[in-house]
Amino acid sequence: MSDLDNSVKEVKGNVPEFSVTELALSLKQTLEQNYSRVRVRGELSRVSIPGSGHMYSSLKDNDALIDAVCWKGNLSKLSVKPEEGLEVICTGRISSYPKSSKYQLVIESMELAGEGALLKMLEERRKKLAAEGLFDEKRKKVLPFLPEVIGVVTSPTGAVIRDILHRLEDRFPRHVLVWPVLVQGEGAAGQIAAAIKGFEALETRPDVLIVARGGGSLEDLMAFNEEIVVRAASDCSIPIISAVGHETDTTLIDYAADLRAPTPTGAAEMAVPVRANLLAQIAEDEGRLVSSMSRLLSEHRHRLEAQAKGLGDPARLLEIKMQSLDHLSDKITSVFRQYILEKKSGVGEMGARLRHPQDRIEEAKRSLGSWVERMKILGTKLMEKKETELKNLASMLDVLSFESILERGFVVVHGADNNLITEATKTQAGQQVQLQFKQNKRVDATVGKSGSAPVKKKKVKKVNPDQNSLF
Repeated sequence: MSDLDNSVKEVKGNVPEFSVTELALSLKQTLEQNYSRVRVRGELSRVSIPGSGHMYSSLKDNDALIDAVCWKGNLSKLSVKPEEGLEVICTGRISSYPKSSKYQLVIESMELAGEGALLKMLEERRKKLAAEGLFDEKRKKVLPFLPEVIGVVTSPTGAVIRDILHRLEDRFPRHVLVWPVLVQGEGAAGQIAAAIKGFEALETRPDVLIVARGGGSLEDLMAFNEEIVVRAASDCSIPIISAVGHETDTTLIDYAADLRAPTPTGAAEMAVPVRANLLAQIAEDEGRLVSSMSRLLSEHRHRLEAQAKGLGDPARLLEIKMQSLDHLSDKITSVFRQYILEKKSGVGEMGARLRHPQDRIEEAKRSLGSWVERMKILGTKLMEKKETELKNLASMLDVLSFESILERGFVVVHGADNNLITEATKTQAGQQVQLQFKQNKRVDATVGKSGSAPVKKKKVKKVNPDQNSLF
């Protein structure tokens, strides 16, 4: 064996041998030890959040790109909502994904890279919400002139609530309900949105809401730029005054609110009028009203006096009317008398043409006597006709009656229930029956055995042809 072959064997023996998995895990451990905490600035790209809830993305700048992942538990805690194209500063650790031999940044926290990026994100969010109509003027509600109850959404410990209460006390004291919330930091946006919805759900709802906090940096005011707060303010049926920050500060809730105040103190001034000014205005209006009414009454009095001068003396006008009334009264009396005389004359003429009632009565008596005689004659004839018809019907009844048949020797058989028995087949030996003879005389009898005695045929009499038929 040559010296070269021995050298190769020595080299191979000094280089450690790894499996693919061992090498990948070793590299992963090395990266995590050397880059256990790094801050990386870049632009978010290819943001994806699948059903698992984890976020997969990339950070890039002009010359490089690094994969990034944010596990579900950390994603919900981020202060910035990851969006495509957003420039951020991510804090985390460098690790690798062994199955694809790629290193990646595991994000633990995220913040916007500078105020310019934050303003860009807010502008894009504002355009998005404006496109949905959340900032339309037609959604704006008019504030009540003098609310009975005012709701305030703010921190209970800051100077904001003291300024609002003090200003309300100076202008026009009102009943105030305070809903304490966080005004910055994690969870602040959710508390503010819940407070707005909570006021709306109260049985005794405020007449107006003030959402307020003091001044601060753009990051401090971020809670009032969150979509959840903007949507809650836009959907609220109670008029809202937005008073966030100073006059130069602008947040997205300002666009959704019904009115924006430059400061929390300004919001209190917008909510209620000045009580002293109202009293002064009422006094001024009262004086103007009294003055106007006095002037109006004076004008009408002068006008009435001027018109009264054009009228004559009422006493003389009354004398003329009284004299005219007397003439009319005399004329009416004369006309009425003439009318009565004419009617009396007419009644006399009509009375002369009338017949005396006694004459009419005598004439009626003679007519009635004539009718009585005629009715007697007609009544006698009618009675005779009806008597003849009745006799004929009585004769026919005698002929058709079964009793006349019994007079000729026939018998009627009755059963125990007094029903007629008309056929021999409806009887049985030993049955009790009654035999009815003429003059309605009855005899009890018992039916003998069938065929025990021959029945003699009765000699049928010849019927007189002149006798009426029974049928």
